[in-house]
Amino acid sequence: MSIDTYLRSMFSLEGKTVLFTGAAGGIGGEVATGMAQAGAHIALCDINMEALEKRQKHIQDLGGKASIFKLDVTDLENIKQTVKEVAEINGRIDVLVNCAGINKREGLADVAEATYDKIMNVNLKGVFFVSQAVAPYMKAQKYGSIINIGSHNTGWVLGGCSVYAATKCGVVSLTRSMAVEWAKYNIRANCVSPGHIKTELTTSTWSNPEKSKYLLDRIALNRPGYPEDITGVCIFLASDASAYITGCEYRVDGGCICGGQPWPYDTNF
Repeated sequence: MSIDTYLRSMFSLEGKTVLFTGAAGGIGGEVATGMAQAGAHIALCDINMEALEKRQKHIQDLGGKASIFKLDVTDLENIKQTVKEVAEINGRIDVLVNCAGINKREGLADVAEATYDKIMNVNLKGVFFVSQAVAPYMKAQKYGSIINIGSHNTGWVLGGCSVYAATKCGVVSLTRSMAVEWAKYNIRANCVSPGHIKTELTTSTWSNPEKSKYLLDRIALNRPGYPEDITGVCIFLASDASAYITGCEYRVDGGCICGGQPWPYDTNF
């Protein structure tokens, strides 16, 4: 068996249908594109249809397969209808990537109830009910992989992210509950927690010398992450190469959780 054939047998997503929420975002769009290039048909889901159309064209220009669906992850009826449409069009749903998420930076004491509810509804409630809607289709086919996008804020918390951090910690625990309850149906659930990723939304932070230095001093690999750094882990978790892995959280943070750069100590100290 050639190396190419072996790797394809392990990591290829050919023939798999991936329902991908938050696909219009910087991280979501790039990961979805990578999974399409690995052979999957991607059902791109988001509320931003204009961005989805651009992402769909990009994937198709690369030779991939993608369809688009308008999905508000806080609307339970919209969730059920969208999941049903994806399943009917493709005949199955093999992989679910829950990537939809929002945040608002402000102090814990300043968070209004409306802000709290909005972040909770998108980041945690959305993951819960999209997964709940997809599960029956995975149960019927006795196969499925759920990939929930978390955050390094589950272990290395930034100030001003209290609600966001709470939702992402909830996503990790919810992932483990899915892994335990749905294992008997051969449904796996894992979480990918990105660190400081450079996207269009974070360009202002990384272009600020003071802020970027603060972050880089705390990242062992001493560079920002990029959306493509998340892609490989998601392809792995969606593929048969991870068939015996469930209930895990994968941190893609450049070593930020380790405490950052090593102290330049003197060996004679």
